[in-house]
Amino acid sequence: MELIETLRTFLENGEDWERKMTSISGVTILKLPATKSRHASLAIEINPLTEKGTPMKKKGVMIMGSAELDAFREIFNSEKMDILITSIEAITPSRKAAKGEKEDILQV
Repeated sequence: MELIETLRTFLENGEDWERKMTSISGVTILKLPATKSRHASLAIEINPLTEKGTPMKKKGVMIMGSAELDAFREIFNSEKMDILITSIEAITPSRKAAKGEKEDILQV
């Protein structure tokens, strides 16, 4: 019940769009502001981290309920997704190293 109380406090006292880190790597809790049609709420944001500990994407995927989580699980576990991503990787040129990263240089 401690987790529920912590989340309830965050929902009541957190700032709109504030993120709260969790003990799950790449997962934060995001406080969504109230709108005309719904109360303020919380969402799970999933944004895996790189080896350096920085988020992979500018914005992660927001999940607001168990039905959404189940739908994403079904898609991610699909064998067809493995085939699709492998095919995309096969035709996509490799990305250049980001600024500050050293490329492998062949010494001649």
